[in-house]
Amino acid sequence: MPYLQDTHDKVTTERLRLMKQRNQKICCITAYDGLFARIFEEAGVDLILVGDSLANVFQGKDTTLSVTLEEIIYHTKIVKSAVSRPLVVADMPFMTFQINPDEAVRNAGILLKETECNAVKLEGASNKILQAIEYMTEIGIPVMGHIGLTPQSINKFGTYRVRGKDLEEAEKIYNDAIKLEKAGCFAVLLEKIPATLSQRISQELSVPTIGIGAGQHCDGQILVCSDMLGLSIDFNPRFVRKYANLYDDIRKAVMSYTADVQNSTFPNADESY
Repeated sequence: MPYLQDTHDKVTTERLRLMKQRNQKICCITAYDGLFARIFEEAGVDLILVGDSLANVFQGKDTTLSVTLEEIIYHTKIVKSAVSRPLVVADMPFMTFQINPDEAVRNAGILLKETECNAVKLEGASNKILQAIEYMTEIGIPVMGHIGLTPQSINKFGTYRVRGKDLEEAEKIYNDAIKLEKAGCFAVLLEKIPATLSQRISQELSVPTIGIGAGQHCDGQILVCSDMLGLSIDFNPRFVRKYANLYDDIRKAVMSYTADVQNSTFPNADESY
Protein backbone atom coordinates (compact mmCIF):
# COMPACT_ATOMS: atom_id res chain seq x y z
CA MET A 1 0.00 0.00 0.00
CA PRO A 2 1.22 3.56 -0.61
CA TYR A 3 2.30 5.73 2.30
CA LEU A 4 -0.04 8.33 3.75
CA GLN A 5 2.00 11.26 2.53
CA ASP A 6 -0.33 14.22 2.96
CA THR A 7 1.21 15.97 5.97
CA HIS A 8 -1.70 18.42 6.10
CA ASP A 9 -4.31 15.81 7.04
CA LYS A 10 -5.28 15.74 10.71
CA VAL A 11 -3.76 12.76 12.52
CA THR A 12 -6.40 10.64 14.23
CA THR A 13 -6.38 7.32 16.05
CA GLU A 14 -7.74 5.74 12.86
CA ARG A 15 -4.93 7.28 10.83
CA LEU A 16 -2.39 5.76 13.22
CA ARG A 17 -4.00 2.36 12.74
CA LEU A 18 -3.75 2.75 8.97
CA MET A 19 -0.13 3.83 9.27
CA LYS A 20 0.65 0.59 11.08
CA GLN A 21 -1.16 -1.42 8.40
CA ARG A 22 0.81 0.35 5.68
CA ASN A 23 4.10 -0.03 7.55
CA GLN A 24 4.52 3.73 7.79
CA LYS A 25 6.42 4.68 10.92
CA ILE A 26 4.77 7.05 13.40
CA CYS A 27 6.87 9.97 14.68
CA CYS A 28 6.06 11.18 18.20
CA ILE A 29 7.61 13.72 20.54
CA THR A 30 6.81 15.42 23.84
CA ALA A 31 5.94 19.11 24.12
CA TYR A 32 4.85 21.32 26.98
CA ASP A 33 4.48 24.79 25.42
CA GLY A 34 3.12 26.45 22.32
CA LEU A 35 6.43 27.55 20.81
CA PHE A 36 7.96 24.10 20.60
CA ALA A 37 4.64 22.44 19.75
CA ARG A 38 4.30 24.71 16.71
CA ILE A 39 7.85 23.93 15.58
CA PHE A 40 7.25 20.20 15.95
CA GLU A 41 4.06 20.44 13.90
CA GLU A 42 5.91 22.26 11.13
CA ALA A 43 8.61 19.56 11.25
CA GLY A 44 5.99 16.90 10.50
CA VAL A 45 5.53 14.96 13.75
CA ASP A 46 2.40 12.83 13.92
CA LEU A 47 1.75 12.77 17.67
CA ILE A 48 2.59 15.15 20.50
CA LEU A 49 2.54 13.84 24.05
CA VAL A 50 2.11 16.35 26.85
CA GLY A 51 3.91 14.09 29.27
CA ASP A 52 4.19 14.13 33.02
CA SER A 53 7.89 14.35 32.16
CA LEU A 54 7.21 18.08 32.48
CA ALA A 55 8.21 17.45 36.09
CA ASN A 56 11.75 16.73 34.90
CA VAL A 57 11.87 19.17 31.97
CA PHE A 58 10.03 22.19 33.38
CA GLN A 59 10.11 21.74 37.13
CA GLY A 60 13.55 20.24 37.68
CA LYS A 61 12.21 17.27 39.65
CA ASP A 62 13.84 13.86 39.86
CA THR A 63 10.61 11.93 39.24
CA THR A 64 7.23 12.51 37.59
CA LEU A 65 5.22 11.75 40.72
CA SER A 66 4.52 15.31 41.85
CA VAL A 67 2.76 16.48 38.65
CA THR A 68 -0.86 17.41 39.25
CA LEU A 69 -3.91 17.15 37.02
CA GLU A 70 -4.15 20.95 37.00
CA GLU A 71 -0.57 21.25 35.73
CA ILE A 72 -1.18 18.74 32.93
CA ILE A 73 -4.35 20.61 32.00
CA TYR A 74 -2.47 23.93 31.86
CA HIS A 75 0.30 22.64 29.59
CA THR A 76 -2.03 20.58 27.39
CA LYS A 77 -4.30 23.58 26.77
CA ILE A 78 -1.31 25.55 25.51
CA VAL A 79 -0.02 22.77 23.26
CA LYS A 80 -3.44 21.97 21.82
CA SER A 81 -4.13 25.61 20.99
CA ALA A 82 -0.83 25.86 19.10
CA VAL A 83 -1.26 22.92 16.70
CA SER A 84 -3.88 21.51 14.38
CA ARG A 85 -2.44 18.44 12.61
CA PRO A 86 -0.75 16.23 15.24
CA LEU A 87 -2.70 13.97 17.56
CA VAL A 88 -2.31 15.53 21.03
CA VAL A 89 -2.17 13.03 23.90
CA ALA A 90 -2.09 14.06 27.57
CA ASP A 91 -0.56 12.00 30.36
CA MET A 92 -2.76 11.20 33.33
CA PRO A 93 -0.67 12.04 36.41
CA PHE A 94 0.10 9.72 39.29
CA MET A 95 -2.93 9.01 41.51
CA THR A 96 -5.48 10.43 39.06
CA PHE A 97 -6.43 6.98 37.72
CA GLN A 98 -5.10 4.29 40.08
CA ILE A 99 -7.66 4.48 42.90
CA ASN A 100 -10.75 3.20 41.11
CA PRO A 101 -12.22 3.17 37.59
CA ASP A 102 -14.91 5.76 38.35
CA GLU A 103 -12.40 8.36 39.54
CA ALA A 104 -10.11 7.54 36.62
CA VAL A 105 -12.89 8.11 34.10
CA ARG A 106 -13.97 11.31 35.80
CA ASN A 107 -10.43 12.73 35.71
CA ALA A 108 -9.92 11.63 32.11
CA GLY A 109 -13.16 13.37 31.18
CA ILE A 110 -12.06 16.57 32.89
CA LEU A 111 -8.72 16.41 31.09
CA LEU A 112 -10.37 15.88 27.72
CA LYS A 113 -13.07 18.54 28.20
CA GLU A 114 -10.84 21.29 29.56
CA THR A 115 -7.94 20.87 27.14
CA GLU A 116 -9.70 19.51 24.02
CA CYS A 117 -6.83 17.05 23.65
CA ASN A 118 -7.40 14.00 21.48
CA ALA A 119 -6.53 11.22 23.92
CA VAL A 120 -5.07 10.36 27.31
CA LYS A 121 -2.24 8.02 28.32
CA LEU A 122 -2.21 5.73 31.35
CA GLU A 123 0.68 3.76 32.80
CA GLY A 124 0.25 0.14 33.80
CA ALA A 125 -2.15 -2.73 33.18
CA SER A 126 -3.54 -3.76 36.57
CA ASN A 127 -7.12 -4.99 36.72
CA LYS A 128 -8.38 -1.62 37.98
CA ILE A 129 -6.56 0.24 35.21
CA LEU A 130 -7.85 -2.16 32.57
CA GLN A 131 -11.39 -1.62 33.88
CA ALA A 132 -10.87 2.13 33.70
CA ILE A 133 -9.62 1.88 30.11
CA GLU A 134 -12.63 -0.19 29.11
CA TYR A 135 -14.94 2.35 30.72
CA MET A 136 -13.15 5.28 29.04
CA THR A 137 -13.21 3.77 25.58
CA GLU A 138 -16.87 2.84 25.97
CA ILE A 139 -17.80 6.48 26.48
CA GLY A 140 -15.51 7.82 23.76
CA ILE A 141 -12.24 8.71 25.51
CA PRO A 142 -9.32 7.35 23.43
CA VAL A 143 -6.59 5.79 25.56
CA MET A 144 -2.93 5.04 24.92
CA GLY A 145 -1.46 2.35 27.15
CA HIS A 146 2.05 2.42 28.60
CA ILE A 147 3.98 -0.61 29.85
CA GLY A 148 7.54 -1.76 30.37
CA LEU A 149 9.39 0.83 32.41
CA THR A 150 6.64 2.98 33.91
CA PRO A 151 8.19 6.07 35.55
CA GLN A 152 5.26 6.56 37.94
CA SER A 153 6.30 3.24 39.53
CA ILE A 154 9.94 4.23 40.03
CA ASN A 155 9.73 3.91 43.81
CA LYS A 156 8.52 0.33 43.36
CA PHE A 157 11.17 -0.55 40.77
CA GLY A 158 13.95 1.35 42.55
CA THR A 159 15.83 1.76 39.27
CA TYR A 160 15.38 2.85 35.67
CA ARG A 161 16.94 -0.35 34.32
CA VAL A 162 15.57 -2.18 31.30
CA ARG A 163 12.39 -4.13 32.07
CA GLY A 164 11.50 -7.54 30.66
CA LYS A 165 15.00 -8.99 30.45
CA ASP A 166 14.02 -12.10 32.40
CA LEU A 167 11.47 -14.52 30.98
CA GLU A 168 8.82 -14.04 33.68
CA GLU A 169 8.70 -10.26 33.40
CA ALA A 170 8.89 -10.42 29.60
CA GLU A 171 5.83 -12.68 29.51
CA LYS A 172 3.96 -10.34 31.84
CA ILE A 173 4.71 -7.34 29.63
CA TYR A 174 3.67 -9.30 26.54
CA ASN A 175 0.39 -10.39 28.17
CA ASP A 176 -0.25 -6.87 29.48
CA ALA A 177 0.09 -5.51 25.94
CA ILE A 178 -2.56 -7.94 24.72
CA LYS A 179 -4.83 -6.98 27.63
CA LEU A 180 -4.43 -3.28 26.85
CA GLU A 181 -5.47 -3.79 23.24
CA LYS A 182 -8.43 -5.91 24.34
CA ALA A 183 -9.44 -3.18 26.82
CA GLY A 184 -9.64 -0.72 23.93
CA CYS A 185 -6.31 1.13 23.74
CA PHE A 186 -5.67 2.67 20.31
CA ALA A 187 -1.90 2.38 20.83
CA VAL A 188 0.57 1.03 23.38
CA LEU A 189 3.77 2.78 24.44
CA LEU A 190 6.63 0.38 25.17
CA GLU A 191 9.37 1.87 27.32
CA LYS A 192 12.86 0.48 27.85
CA ILE A 193 12.31 -3.19 27.00
CA PRO A 194 14.41 -5.55 24.85
CA ALA A 195 14.01 -5.12 21.10
CA THR A 196 13.10 -8.79 20.68
CA LEU A 197 10.19 -8.36 23.10
CA SER A 198 8.91 -5.20 21.45
CA GLN A 199 9.12 -6.94 18.06
CA ARG A 200 7.03 -9.82 19.37
CA ILE A 201 4.45 -7.44 20.82
CA SER A 202 4.35 -5.26 17.69
CA GLN A 203 3.73 -8.30 15.50
CA GLU A 204 0.96 -9.55 17.80
CA LEU A 205 -1.01 -6.32 18.26
CA SER A 206 -3.26 -4.83 15.61
CA VAL A 207 -2.89 -1.39 17.21
CA PRO A 208 0.36 0.59 16.89
CA THR A 209 3.21 0.27 19.33
CA ILE A 210 5.24 3.37 20.15
CA GLY A 211 8.74 2.74 21.44
CA ILE A 212 11.12 4.63 23.68
CA GLY A 213 14.22 2.60 24.31
CA ALA A 214 12.42 -0.41 22.82
CA GLY A 215 14.29 -0.93 19.56
CA GLN A 216 13.52 -0.44 15.89
CA HIS A 217 10.64 -2.88 15.50
CA CYS A 218 7.95 -0.69 17.06
CA ASP A 219 5.42 0.99 14.77
CA GLY A 220 6.55 4.41 15.96
CA GLN A 221 9.09 6.14 18.16
CA ILE A 222 8.92 8.86 20.79
CA LEU A 223 11.57 10.92 22.56
CA VAL A 224 11.39 13.64 25.17
CA CYS A 225 12.03 16.84 23.25
CA SER A 226 14.67 18.23 25.61
CA ASP A 227 16.65 14.99 25.35
CA MET A 228 16.80 14.77 21.55
CA LEU A 229 17.50 18.51 21.24
CA GLY A 230 20.50 18.29 23.54
CA LEU A 231 19.02 20.40 26.32
CA SER A 232 19.24 17.68 28.98
CA ILE A 233 22.95 17.53 29.71
CA ASP A 234 22.67 15.25 32.74
CA PHE A 235 20.52 12.58 31.05
CA ASN A 236 22.30 10.45 28.46
CA PRO A 237 20.73 7.00 28.11
CA ARG A 238 21.81 4.89 25.14
CA PHE A 239 18.37 5.08 23.49
CA VAL A 240 18.46 8.88 23.09
CA ARG A 241 19.92 10.18 19.84
CA LYS A 242 20.78 13.87 20.17
CA TYR A 243 19.93 15.72 16.98
CA ALA A 244 21.19 19.07 18.29
CA ASN A 245 23.26 20.54 21.11
CA LEU A 246 20.98 23.38 22.11
CA TYR A 247 22.25 23.59 25.68
CA ASP A 248 25.64 24.83 24.47
CA ASP A 249 24.13 26.88 21.64
CA ILE A 250 21.75 28.71 23.98
CA ARG A 251 24.42 29.19 26.65
CA LYS A 252 26.83 30.69 24.10
CA ALA A 253 24.11 32.94 22.66
CA VAL A 254 23.18 34.29 26.10
CA MET A 255 26.84 34.77 26.97
CA SER A 256 27.25 36.85 23.81
CA TYR A 257 24.13 38.86 24.64
CA THR A 258 25.36 39.44 28.20
CA ALA A 259 28.76 40.59 26.94
CA ASP A 260 27.17 42.97 24.40
CA VAL A 261 24.99 44.53 27.08
CA GLN A 262 27.91 44.89 29.48
CA ASN A 263 30.10 46.39 26.74
CA SER A 264 27.34 48.77 25.62
CA THR A 265 27.37 47.32 22.10
CA PHE A 266 23.73 46.28 22.35
CA PRO A 267 21.56 47.94 21.31
CA ASN A 268 23.30 49.86 18.54
CA ALA A 269 21.95 52.77 16.54
CA ASP A 270 20.11 50.52 14.05
CA GLU A 271 18.39 48.74 16.93
CA SER A 272 17.17 51.95 18.52
CA TYR A 273 14.24 54.26 17.75
